[in-house]
Amino acid sequence: MRITLHQLGKRFNRQWIFKNIDYTFEANFGYAITGPNGSGKSTLLQVLAGSMLHSSGQIAYWHLQQKVPPQQQYQHVAIAAPYLELIEELTLAEFLQFHHQFKPFAPAHSFSAMAQTVGLQHALHRQIRLFSSGMKQRVKLAQAFFSQAPVLLLDEPTANLDAEGIALYHSLIQQFSANRIVIVGSNDAQETQFCQHSLHLPHYQ
Repeated sequence: MRITLHQLGKRFNRQWIFKNIDYTFEANFGYAITGPNGSGKSTLLQVLAGSMLHSSGQIAYWHLQQKVPPQQQYQHVAIAAPYLELIEELTLAEFLQFHHQFKPFAPAHSFSAMAQTVGLQHALHRQIRLFSSGMKQRVKLAQAFFSQAPVLLLDEPTANLDAEGIALYHSLIQQFSANRIVIVGSNDAQETQFCQHSLHLPHYQ
């Protein structure tokens, strides 16, 4: 998998958030998207995920040397971010089943095994509305890391996590980032310490 950006830009009304980004993301590498608050880290991740349109330039996904049609790009991407909503009326098991219908999980992992890996085996049949903020973040990490998608987008991935949860995040990175493009939007070194490359957004404003 490869993602190429050519003169990519995003603006809201007349204000450019970023512009003229030429960059290539390759599999088997981690990338840190850095910059101060308001520099566009989350915006760029949403553009990469296909949930927000860019204003200029081009973005292309390549799989097995073939260009992925824009309407199919989302199938190759999994994202975890604080602003993504969970369906809180569902139990964790029901939510995982629901998500699996749209973005299949790796076949080697059952729902109970996924819950156990992220420390939520005791809450598998509890409604998500009863979860703490840290537990909800673990759910978001689970649905992203266990997806079969070759592109993993993580926006402030340790938000609301305690020390144990942060250790879990590092464990997930070690276990499930191979052969993937992993892109992390964060200024926190403990979230991006594994990244081999960085893209500093103030360079594109």
